[in-house]
Amino acid sequence: MVSGSCHCGKVKFEVEGAPAEAMECNCSHCSRKGFLLWFVPRAHLRSGTPVDALSSYRFNRHVIDHRFCPDCGCAPFSLGTAPDGAETAAINIRCLEGIDLSAVKRIAVDGRSF
Repeated sequence: MVSGSCHCGKVKFEVEGAPAEAMECNCSHCSRKGFLLWFVPRAHLRSGTPVDALSSYRFNRHVIDHRFCPDCGCAPFSLGTAPDGAETAAINIRCLEGIDLSAVKRIAVDGRSF
């Protein structure tokens, strides 16, 4: 179990497991914000802050619900549905505590082509 938060600490969450790899997407949203995303089943994310208390942003096909703190603007996770219909969460590993980012394998994703 790893813990995370937004910058100001208003949004707190826990995730089962630990990221061995993360997606580094080149789409306009991810590249501008510097996201490193670890996808997990939605049930593995436990938000200590009610999800409805976070702000939401959807773009392009509007299928991913990017959640962010309404105070500091930090975006620790997004919610969506995998192609097989499973509910997923995309965790921004930069918001996790105690993660050595240099030890996490980065997988390049060509999100600009989606």
